[in-house]
Amino acid sequence: MLGLALVVLIVAVALAAPVLAPHNPDKTNLRARLLPPAWESVRGDVRYWLGTDQLGRDVLSRLIFGSRTSLVVGVLSVWISLVIGVALGLISGYYGGNIDFIVSRAADMFMSVPFIVIAISLMGVLRAKGGGETVLVLVIGFANWVTFNRVVRGEVLTVKTLEYVDAARCQGQGSLAIIWRHVLPNVTASIIVLATLQVASAILAESSLSFLGLGVQPPSVTWGTMLAEGRDHLATSWWLSTFPGLAIALSTLGIVLLGDWLRDVLDPAI
Repeated sequence: MLGLALVVLIVAVALAAPVLAPHNPDKTNLRARLLPPAWESVRGDVRYWLGTDQLGRDVLSRLIFGSRTSLVVGVLSVWISLVIGVALGLISGYYGGNIDFIVSRAADMFMSVPFIVIAISLMGVLRAKGGGETVLVLVIGFANWVTFNRVVRGEVLTVKTLEYVDAARCQGQGSLAIIWRHVLPNVTASIIVLATLQVASAILAESSLSFLGLGVQPPSVTWGTMLAEGRDHLATSWWLSTFPGLAIALSTLGIVLLGDWLRDVLDPAI
């Protein structure tokens, strides 16, 4: 329930960002630059609850609008990974043979290289052609399909040997019909749980790439970009990186807890 509450809170904040944000996240005010949070009695300003950055922009407003980017990138990239990985997992697991060999070797090749290396390489190439949220979503989605493929393939190898699949074959149903009507519904629970957990990984990947300057580019606001902008001021302005870091940690924690709860709920053995 804690995970569900955190996820609902983050989604609500993202949807109501224009209403909740006290200031324009891109509006600069050099006279108010690097103001500490409001509770610091010496320099704190009640107009800026979480302080301001090096350009005088409100940190709280940027955090609120940054949640939109993180959620959009996380959900859409996982959807791409899910479609590619599940489709290949169903086909390779059910048909086996040369198809399974080719897909498995491609998955092995992807797994032999760390995810972040693949993402950085793809972003470095595609960024020259004009980066953005769309490119970032495609890169994270394409680089992360192996996880879905491995899980679904393993499930299909077990499900296709069960009696109800044999009964469907005896009734004359084709392979595609069996996969769609009988195999896929019985691996959906694992897919839902894995997709939930992968959203947290995608948010971390987006933050990492944005921190390295390869993610979403300004003026778009992301938590990773806020972390990168605040690293040069850690010694004097701790709030610039602390609050984006807490936002990333709480969002991923909530999603992971929600995924763990879904696993327990959807597991028939529990």
